[in-house]
Amino acid sequence: MNLRRKLACAFIIASGLLTAGCSLFRKDASGPVSKKELKVGFVYVGSIRDNGYTQSLDTGRIALEKEGIKTVFIENVPDSHLCILAIEELINQGCQLIYTTSYGHLKFTKFEAVKHPEIRFGHCSGGEVLPNMNSFFGRMYEARYLSGIVAGLKTTSNKIGYVAGVPIPEVIRGLNAFAQGVQAVNPDATIEVIWTNSWINEDAERNAATKLFNSGCDVFAQHVDTNITQKVAQQYGAYCIGYNYGTRRIAPKAYLTAPVFYWKNFFVEDVRRFLEDRWEPLIYWGGLESGMVGLDDLSPLCNPGSVKKVEEMKSKIIEDPGLIFRGPVYDNKGTLRVDVDETLTDEEIWNMDWYVQGINVIQM
Repeated sequence: MNLRRKLACAFIIASGLLTAGCSLFRKDASGPVSKKELKVGFVYVGSIRDNGYTQSLDTGRIALEKEGIKTVFIENVPDSHLCILAIEELINQGCQLIYTTSYGHLKFTKFEAVKHPEIRFGHCSGGEVLPNMNSFFGRMYEARYLSGIVAGLKTTSNKIGYVAGVPIPEVIRGLNAFAQGVQAVNPDATIEVIWTNSWINEDAERNAATKLFNSGCDVFAQHVDTNITQKVAQQYGAYCIGYNYGTRRIAPKAYLTAPVFYWKNFFVEDVRRFLEDRWEPLIYWGGLESGMVGLDDLSPLCNPGSVKKVEEMKSKIIEDPGLIFRGPVYDNKGTLRVDVDETLTDEEIWNMDWYVQGINVIQM
């Protein structure tokens, strides 16, 4: 177990989330499921052809298929009671291990996990566990920091636009890490963020990106599930940082890079634990060192020196993950949040609900 995994488990125990282990999950309690018997289900919030979040997740499912694991998926499942219906459908199809993939799926996944103790579940990004439910996510804020370096080196207006979805800690910590990366190389730059309050709303994303361009932003980043922001950037002759999935082909005249997930690195190992009867409920939060997150190849549009700087900082983060939020860190109202030589804990990063210096929230 690596240091990050140990820290994650300690965080679970300290938070009172890990109530008990459980080794018998089959209805007949006869032991582990064989690879031939196993069927794994996925509940997706979006489409597997979205060139973004869900398609990125689906690469992990495809990796399981290549390992000889049977999989089933249901896509476009919103954060509603329809999630329960999707889970029940997967159980009826014989799935013994089910992953739900939206933050908003959490309460429905918990409900089904309690109802079906013989099934094991994994929920993406919620940070809660039950005896038969994992939580899994990547430390995307580390890759966000690296993408902030790319954006900070590229901007000439010193105004970077950020189209963000739902203002939960997951999105806020990524935004803050991005801003820290920008200001590490360009302290004069600001990040102008507009919240769409939705993971998928193409009209809102288009309007937000257009407004940010009109306010002087020349580089855009995003934390939403579509690639509309990237298309708007290309339309106006600006530059963009994608998210989740490499999409250079979507906006080749604008695309710089993207922080991306490598979901197969979790799914393949989690299924292996299941098959070997050593699955346990834990919060998995892998970073750059685990290969769970990373940065897509930098395009030729990036400023000279960007690759070298990114590689340098990537090595430093792997060696010292705390440096992203090591003090002094001020919030965007000028209050000192992290003192000199102090570092935010995992729990403080996970629950982050304030903005770092340099971030301006713009109303739609």
